Amino acid sequence: MKLSCADFTFPLLPHDDALSLIQMLGIEGLDLGVFAGRSHLQPGDIVGNPAQAAGDFTARLDDCGLLLSDVFLQTGKHPGDKAANCPDPAVRAGAREVFLKVLEFASEAGAVHMTGLPGVSFDGVTDSDGLKLAAEEARWRVDEAGKAGIIYSVEPHVGSIAPTPQAAADLVRMAGGLTLTLDYGHFIYAGFSNDDVHALLPFASHFHARGGAPKKLQVPMAENTIAFPEILRRFDGYQGWICLEYVWVDWEGCNRTDNISETILLRDLLLGASA
Repeated sequence: MKLSCADFTFPLLPHDDALSLIQMLGIEGLDLGVFAGRSHLQPGDIVGNPAQAAGDFTARLDDCGLLLSDVFLQTGKHPGDKAANCPDPAVRAGAREVFLKVLEFASEAGAVHMTGLPGVSFDGVTDSDGLKLAAEEARWRVDEAGKAGIIYSVEPHVGSIAPTPQAAADLVRMAGGLTLTLDYGHFIYAGFSNDDVHALLPFASHFHARGGAPKKLQVPMAENTIAFPEILRRFDGYQGWICLEYVWVDWEGCNRTDNISETILLRDLLLGASA
């Protein structure tokens, strides 16, 4: 089992300190967040000179002895901003340009996996058409990433164009080669059961783990209802990373956990269940 941790788990620390903390927790991999307006390293820090940004970043990563497990790109300041499936062709073209620059950065940094967001619903666009456009854009990104030897996935999330297990499965099937960064918490929050989400495991190339419960997107492990031991037993043939992905952001109560303690508790639960 390969465990990673997101740098955006500790957004209040300077980036080097966040990386050092992850290494101190005995975690091997680093999930890098590249989020417009709210991550240590943002798209604007990369697009001007992706190769230089990658060199600077990998030098700091190497100093901490961490491996780059994922580059998670969020082009806009919220999921609907510069969304991949925006009905405006000019917005989609701009998002593609940013994607290509961050893809170049990811390749230069030695990444083998990238995550993005699938898109959202838009007024005046049926969810069916929105999903088709999301699939079209995802397929293009899969192909571009593949040229660089990188796997591209999307994370179905609360408020996305794929908010249900069925919609997420439909998106994967419509976008040939697409995989998922799977976070049970988004579906458990919405009232789906663990059994409902298990069907998505074969599509997962990356996995986000944190405590979750119905109507609560992120909770302490003492309140968690996600069946992590059972999920690990169902990970037959899974070769990807499992990212400990507690976040700290003022959204859906995701700033109410002690992320250091909860990351340790989740780490130990997963290690114990896999022993």
